[in-house]
Amino acid sequence: MAEVEKQVDDMKIEENKNDEEEDDVNPWSVVSKSDKGVDYDKLIKRFGSTKIDQVLIDRIALLTKQTPHRFLRRGIFFSQRDMHRLLDRVEKQKPFFLYTGRGPSSEALHLGHIVPFIFTKWLQDAFDVPLVIQLTDDEKFLWKDLKVEEANRLAIENVKDIIAMGFDKDKTFIFSDINYIGSCSEFYKNMLRVQKCVTFNQARGIFGFVDTDCIGKISFPSIQAAPSFSSSFPHIFGNKKDIPCLIPCAIDQDPYFRMTRDVAPRLKYPKPALIHSTFFPALQGAKTKMSASDPNSSIFLTDTKNQIKNKINKYAFSGGCATIEEHREKGGDCDVDISYQYLTFFLEDDEQLEKIKQDYTSGKMLTGEIKKVLIEVLQEVVATHQENRKLVTPEIIKEFMTPRKLKYTF
Repeated sequence: MAEVEKQVDDMKIEENKNDEEEDDVNPWSVVSKSDKGVDYDKLIKRFGSTKIDQVLIDRIALLTKQTPHRFLRRGIFFSQRDMHRLLDRVEKQKPFFLYTGRGPSSEALHLGHIVPFIFTKWLQDAFDVPLVIQLTDDEKFLWKDLKVEEANRLAIENVKDIIAMGFDKDKTFIFSDINYIGSCSEFYKNMLRVQKCVTFNQARGIFGFVDTDCIGKISFPSIQAAPSFSSSFPHIFGNKKDIPCLIPCAIDQDPYFRMTRDVAPRLKYPKPALIHSTFFPALQGAKTKMSASDPNSSIFLTDTKNQIKNKINKYAFSGGCATIEEHREKGGDCDVDISYQYLTFFLEDDEQLEKIKQDYTSGKMLTGEIKKVLIEVLQEVVATHQENRKLVTPEIIKEFMTPRKLKYTF
């Protein structure tokens, strides 16, 4: 069937199997061939997205009347799909909603996990829009060695960290797939509609499924697609089917939404817009993203001040030289130095960050000194989060996770 085999731009992944330098990026694994990490320009070309430029950043600043978030200013959110079309709606005072998620595979989140949530909170506040957060505990049951009950328990534990990020309870609905899908027929109907539109050949081409994968994995992309449609949340949007969403996520999640964007017009739904982040590197270097199963690969939100200090001093990959004398002469390499990379995510002051870059690159600042700055920054970030998490009660969790009408102006 010609139509089945047709390759649509939004679903296409241009693979060059003969290119040994190509990074391996998919929803379950990120491996780079370079010490500097993933080549994001190549990834944009391969995925068919659009690089975020200053024109888009300036437009966001104009419409929100706010200084763009540091993640935008520094290119941490670097790629997008249909952002200008979404901003056209904002200019016409037409609504949209935000959708992001978390796959709960561990009790403790690390710093990389919270990057999309930090930016999503800024977007929610800046645009004053409702937000849905999906916890894919079903996915983790299918992909990990977890019982259903354990995957669901981890989802609730992760909710505490998500709420501690400061989301507006009146404008945020957090749901577990395991708990929500059975209670909302409209969500399930949208899953079925997506499933009917995507062939196995297409799913295998997008996600790399093999014959030994369980059928649950093959059907799961429809579950991650469903929250892109306003009709999946009748308690929030009533019978409105034409409200688009914006999805902030790391770019490894893009395959799900290339599929969704291809299916949406056939269902007479608007395509979701996306804004993609780079990967938060492991302490050992930027070749891979962090693993929740390796406590030494990152800073976790449960770490003590002393653990943060020891991890950074012991494991943070350095861009400095072998000796002090050589470093003073040649300077450090900020492109591979993990302490500097982490500071680009969590140090708010642009001028201070630029001075650190200049001093480290020139050799004026040593590796131990840049690590000291990072330790102080991250100790404060994690301590603040831990205090906020203590305030999250079972009653507050229930409020966030109860299907209800959210407050918004449109």
